[in-house]
Amino acid sequence: MHKEPTYGAGIWHFATYVDRYATDGYGDPRTVLDAIKLAGAVGDLSVVDLNWPFPPGGISTAEVKEALAAEGLRAIAVTPEFYTGAFAKGGFTNPDAATRQRAIDLVAASAEVGRELGVDYIKLWPGQDGYDYPFQADYTELWDKSVGAVRELAQSFPDLKFAIEYKPREPRNRMVFSSVARTLLAIEDMGVDNVGILLDFGHSLYGGETPAEAARMAIARDKLFAIDVNDNFRGWDDDMVVGSVHLLETFEFFFALRDAGWDGVWQLDQFPFREDSVEAARAGIRTMRAFHHALNYLDRDALAAAQSAQDALGAQRIAKQALYRALAESESL
Repeated sequence: MHKEPTYGAGIWHFATYVDRYATDGYGDPRTVLDAIKLAGAVGDLSVVDLNWPFPPGGISTAEVKEALAAEGLRAIAVTPEFYTGAFAKGGFTNPDAATRQRAIDLVAASAEVGRELGVDYIKLWPGQDGYDYPFQADYTELWDKSVGAVRELAQSFPDLKFAIEYKPREPRNRMVFSSVARTLLAIEDMGVDNVGILLDFGHSLYGGETPAEAARMAIARDKLFAIDVNDNFRGWDDDMVVGSVHLLETFEFFFALRDAGWDGVWQLDQFPFREDSVEAARAGIRTMRAFHHALNYLDRDALAAAQSAQDALGAQRIAKQALYRALAESESL
C-alpha cells in the first residue's frame, strides 16, 4: 500500500477572477494573504505555489512566510509573473532587448525569493512567448531566445530547479513551449540538469495529448518535476474541478505516475469562477484521494495481461472496478 500523497494548490485557486465579460470580477478582490488564509481552511492542503510579485504588490516575503506558518502551509514553488501586459510581445522572446532582459531579471528576482522561502522549484509559464499570425516571427529566433533565456537562468541558479509549464496556446495563439515533446526537446537543447517540466493535466488535454502518455515521456527522461491537475472540455483551458469531465483519463494519468514510480505532490490548478474556492479545493482533493485508493485496489496482474493483449474492454473493466469501488467509498471519507 502506498502512503497518502501530499496535496497542494496554486494560490490563485483562492483568488478573485475576471474575464473579458465580468471585468469587475467574480467576488471581492483578495490579496495573497487572504488567499493563504483560505488555503489553510481547506484542511488537506500542505503546500502552495505562489505568484510573484505577491498580489496585489507591496507584500513582503516576511509577511508571506508568517501567513504560511500560521496556516501550516509550505511554499512549494514561486511562479514569476512575466506573462502580463507589460510583456505583450513576449518575455523571453520580446523583440526589444531591454524588455527581454527585464523578463529574465524578474525571474531571477523570483528565484531569490524562492531561495528565501525554501521552494522545490521555480515555475516558468512563458504565456506571452510565441506568435499569433503566419509570417509574424522567425521561428528559429523564438526558439533560440526561449532556450537561451532558460539556460541562462538555470546556470545562474544551479541550486534551484526550474519547471516549464507548457501549453498549446493562450494568451498567444501559438506558444513556444506548446507540448511535452517540444518542451523536452528544448530542455535537451539547453544542456542543463536543473530544468524540467511541470505537466498541467488540462494543458495536455487541450493540446490533444493523452496526459498519461505525456507523463510517461517526461518521466522516462527524468524530467517530470511537478504536476498541476484540473479538467476541461478539451476546447479551452477551463481549469475545472479534477475528474469532473475526464474521470477515466485522470485516473489513467495517476496510474501512469504511480506505475513509473513518480512520487511528487498532487497539485490543484483549478479556477472556481462561480464556485466556493474552499469547497472546490476539497472536492478536487476528495477525488484525488479516491484515485489514490483506487490505485491500491487495482488488479495489476490482470491489467498487465489485458494491456499486453491490447484488450481495451478488458483493461477498462479492470480500471473501472477499482475506480468505482474507491469513488463509492469516498463518500464516507
